[in-house]
Amino acid sequence: MKAILVGLLLGTALAAGAEPFSLTTLRKDHPRLMLTRADWEALKARTASDPVAKKLLQDLQSAADQALGEAPIKRELIGPRLLDKSRTCLHRVSLWAGLYRLTGKAAYAARARQELLAAAGFADWNPSHFLDVAEMTTALALGYDWLFDVLPPEERKAIKQAIIEKGLKPGLSDTPGAGSRFWLKATHNWNQVCNGGLGIGALALADEEPELARRVLKQSLEGLPRALASYAPEGGWNEGPGYWDYATRYTAFILCALESALGKDFGLKKAPGLDRAGFFHLYAAGPQNLSFNFADAGERTGPSPALFWLARAYQQPVLGAFNFFCGKKSLRDPFYLYWLPAPVPDAALVEKLPPSALFRGVDVAFLRSGWDRRATFVGFKAGDNKANHSHLDLGTFVLDMRGVRWCEDLGSDEYNLPGYFGKQRWTYYRLKSEGHNVVTAGGANQDPKARAAMLAFDGTPGKACAVADLTAGYPTAARSARRGVLLLGNAGVLVQDEWSLGKSQELIWAIHTPAKIVLAGREAKLLKNGETLIVRILEPATAKFEELTVPSAPPKGHPLHASKLGFRYTASQTTRLAVAFLAEDAAQLAPATRPLAQWGKPLNGN
Repeated sequence: MKAILVGLLLGTALAAGAEPFSLTTLRKDHPRLMLTRADWEALKARTASDPVAKKLLQDLQSAADQALGEAPIKRELIGPRLLDKSRTCLHRVSLWAGLYRLTGKAAYAARARQELLAAAGFADWNPSHFLDVAEMTTALALGYDWLFDVLPPEERKAIKQAIIEKGLKPGLSDTPGAGSRFWLKATHNWNQVCNGGLGIGALALADEEPELARRVLKQSLEGLPRALASYAPEGGWNEGPGYWDYATRYTAFILCALESALGKDFGLKKAPGLDRAGFFHLYAAGPQNLSFNFADAGERTGPSPALFWLARAYQQPVLGAFNFFCGKKSLRDPFYLYWLPAPVPDAALVEKLPPSALFRGVDVAFLRSGWDRRATFVGFKAGDNKANHSHLDLGTFVLDMRGVRWCEDLGSDEYNLPGYFGKQRWTYYRLKSEGHNVVTAGGANQDPKARAAMLAFDGTPGKACAVADLTAGYPTAARSARRGVLLLGNAGVLVQDEWSLGKSQELIWAIHTPAKIVLAGREAKLLKNGETLIVRILEPATAKFEELTVPSAPPKGHPLHASKLGFRYTASQTTRLAVAFLAEDAAQLAPATRPLAQWGKPLNGN
């Protein structure tokens, strides 16, 4: 299916032969990247009349003024990456250069120029880790374009040459000695960031270097559909919500720049699922702005500038509303202002959405009892262990109730650990199956090549549930393995597993929690922030909870502060494991178990 979608998108871009890569529609004047001169003037006027825009501008100016005295970036790698410096440069340049256009304050332009020249003077932008190059190219392209009319000729020349020699040329697939450019055909974030960053660099110089720009744009436009197809069919992102933000930010960057500079996006905005992508970010956020952080994702979430762009691009005000729904957290990224929808959407729009949602393709479900801060929220995945940044976590879930995250995902470990993205990846606890809220067969890892699908789903309030077929994750242990999650209103959650085994073996049911654990046989209490959660084994009748061991973190890894609650059960043939999570005031609730085949609405194709 993804191959078909890629073909359709490529066909759209290539339908007119060579024309999609011509520069006949190029806006000749600067600025032309993301915002034109007229756009900047309109935004400047808006900051004087719109209180939200005015407040965003004030916050940005405060941050920009505080940072003026900071030293320019230096070429210092962290592990194999220059990425930290590339991102710092991009943030500073987009902040100071943008504020110069809005305020005319010379100090902002001067400080942005200083940052641009520092980066331009680097020996290279670390092409061995090409994300670094792509983000630095984006930074210098925006600075070159937005400050074009105030850059002295010698500075303009230095920045332009750096974009060409350290950004565009190293990224061309036909550059001699260029080495692997796997991201050209990747289906994950590297594609959007690398192809997007180079495309923005090409657009900045397209009137001065038309042949080079044409080659880079052709390459980018041929590569991008492969990653955009990953949003199909419903906007989910299998690298998790953290990399959703990264990938979608650069998707917004390049599509916005294409439209502002060339007046067209070559049909890329019509990529199936892209119009729904913002909803994935929205639903993945729990009531306390803690995400269902599967894959190498951090737990904290909230607003995203990409939501403002998506809200404008697809006339979906609710996506923009989510940035305000997240709370009063200051929106300090400059693109919140640059992409602010008009009119400003009302945060209350979010509360009108259905509380639960399923994202097919990535097979991740989000169940919640409502949109209030003390609502019950479950993120639950089937998914693909082969996905970029994935963990071996088919069937894992997180749980929020009464303002507390009770069941958590441990998230990523330190990227610079030996073999983290190589042969040692599945030896690190945070990435192993036993490091997630799943059932393991004797603690063994799931199959790294396994993919699991959702079998059934119902988002109806009072009936919200999802069922996943996890059998592929246990090829030698189970004839069948399924897990269902059922929302019990705001009172709790039922998690039920059904296994059919070929031989007798020990199953280990486990969750990771930041709470204090109090054991009481078939029941346990979790205590945190003055709240209590009851965890009760419904089946099997002989199982008892224990506090399982969490190993020490690797010497250079992230600390492991979680506790682990679980039970062991030796089973043969067919068995059911059912556990209820109940709010303290619903402790007397006795959820009934019934076969997973009777849960939810069967999904077509499964």
